[in-house]
Amino acid sequence: MKLFDAHCHLQDPRIITKAPQLISSAVASGVSAFAVNGVSEKDWNLVKEMGAKYPSVVPCFGIHPWYVAERSPRWFETLKSLFETTPTAAVGEIGLDKGSKGREIDFSEQVTVFRQQLELAKELNKPASVHCVRAFGDLLEILKSVGPFPSGVMLHSYLGSAEMVPEFAKVGAYFSFSGFLMSMSEKKAKKMLKAVPSDRILLETDSPDALPKAELGCLYFVDGDPSLPEKGNSASNEKSNVSSDLMKLPKETLNHPANIHMVLGYVARLLDMKNEELAELSYQNAVRLFSYEGSKMLLERGTGDVSGHNQNH
Repeated sequence: MKLFDAHCHLQDPRIITKAPQLISSAVASGVSAFAVNGVSEKDWNLVKEMGAKYPSVVPCFGIHPWYVAERSPRWFETLKSLFETTPTAAVGEIGLDKGSKGREIDFSEQVTVFRQQLELAKELNKPASVHCVRAFGDLLEILKSVGPFPSGVMLHSYLGSAEMVPEFAKVGAYFSFSGFLMSMSEKKAKKMLKAVPSDRILLETDSPDALPKAELGCLYFVDGDPSLPEKGNSASNEKSNVSSDLMKLPKETLNHPANIHMVLGYVARLLDMKNEELAELSYQNAVRLFSYEGSKMLLERGTGDVSGHNQNH
């Protein structure tokens, strides 16, 4: 069984030093690819380096709405040149946020920066990984005006309504689900999942965030996680042997990328599917989405322009 983590942040300062162990243990558990998303100019080079070092890492560059105010005057030129030198890269993380954190950032600025990056993704025929919090109406309006997106656009950690799914799907959207889905009522989540076309469903971890709600004995933990007690923070490569309730974990507990298995199990249950069936479906969907010109998915199949980036799994 192969899985594709369609959105994560393995370059995050909280886990960057642990990235080699996290990647190797997740790969050993069945995760064969990770779309690693940058969030600001400060981490784009880290993401680029990870993409060069790990065949399983698909690098993605973008400015996340939380970091819009920190962008430099030449941010867009830097971004465009990165895509020129990194053909394996996709666009992300970009988006809109009207949540508690997003409200601190001028929304018109968010829209301007988002549109520029979205238009660039369309121009380059690359998929974009989109963050959206409490701004789904605005997002749909912009996607309709800039789209459609034949190369796809991914709504990461989607928590929108079931009713909006067909509208987003019409412009080429894929819907990716993480542990955050467990914060939605099961009834609402099931209705929304059932509305998603089967060829548009993806799974992700959003690691190191979005720890799934699960029995502790089923979770993978990040070795040395400062939020965990000493004896419980060394389960990087092993599942925890503690059988207890998740509610005892601090909310800042780091999410290991191998916990995509918990997301798989939850989504499969709500969709009345077998884990293996959803794993295969979501994997194929992710491979299709990330098969743009120069991508590692095409190189893996030997059908792309290798141009010195021939990194096979």
